[in-house]
Amino acid sequence: MKLISAIIRKEKLNDVLEALFNVEVQGLTVSKVTGHGGETEKIETYRGTTVKVGLTEKVKIEIGVSDNFQDTAVQAILKSAKTGEVGDGKIFVMPIEKVYRIRTGEEDEEAVTPR
Repeated sequence: MKLISAIIRKEKLNDVLEALFNVEVQGLTVSKVTGHGGETEKIETYRGTTVKVGLTEKVKIEIGVSDNFQDTAVQAILKSAKTGEVGDGKIFVMPIEKVYRIRTGEEDEEAVTPR
């Protein structure tokens, strides 16, 4: 089992969700996050004062998948989130030690399979 954590541009969220739905990857969490990576610093003027904006708004998607869905989910995110510009984001894949479905008490593979 894997935890896929993808940080993407917020404007690409609908494209990524559609791509994941099309490859039957279900059950995910979406969070608004801020951070910085390779983007250049943005300089804005606020009430006559020049301010460096160091953090960029992004979206973080987390998906728990069985091993056989890892590549499918990653490829769907890669293709749908890409603009080709700096700041497209990152995908992290981490092993999951244990999963429990609270409603039924199912564990591991059964707990990450939609029911």
